[in-house]
Amino acid sequence: MPFGLTNALAVFMGLINQVFRPYLDHFVVVFIDDILVYSKSREEHREHLAIVLQTLRENKLYAKLSKCEFWLENVAFLGHVISAAGVEVDPSKIEAIKGWPRHTNVTEVQSFLGQARYYRRFVEGFSKIVAPMTKLLRKDVRFEWTKSCEVSFEELKARLTSAPILIMPNRPSGFVVYCDASAQGLGGVLM
Repeated sequence: MPFGLTNALAVFMGLINQVFRPYLDHFVVVFIDDILVYSKSREEHREHLAIVLQTLRENKLYAKLSKCEFWLENVAFLGHVISAAGVEVDPSKIEAIKGWPRHTNVTEVQSFLGQARYYRRFVEGFSKIVAPMTKLLRKDVRFEWTKSCEVSFEELKARLTSAPILIMPNRPSGFVVYCDASAQGLGGVLM
């Protein structure tokens, strides 16, 4: 390893991505040491698993059986629950947001918004909702938790804890994207 073990993770990620390059985003997703295999049917999944396990064997890479899970109908992955129904927010990750107390300083607002931004695609109008709290992050603004900040905070918590399930569009005739932007937010709709 160049520079000792400091680069071990990057080198490992490079190796795994190189090994699975032909299959990435077709039926394999890799994140660090997690390999997610997905398929449309059980028969197809059997083939995909065989390919992944054979690829590991050919490259002298080994998976620890006790850490493997096979034939799952849904899986928690990177703060999301992925299933045949679509992608949704992992409820265990949102529990922290439900009980988040009112903010008393800029650092707490930054921490909350950092957590919430990870799930922004599940919240329609995210930018507009967080605008009052985002204004508190400016350098020239004195921290003052106003009524609009409180409304924004509670609205965002409510939206995150009742977030929809996102699905992949499946339409052969194509799509149209409508978008709009203003000083307070931006948005787009896939139709």
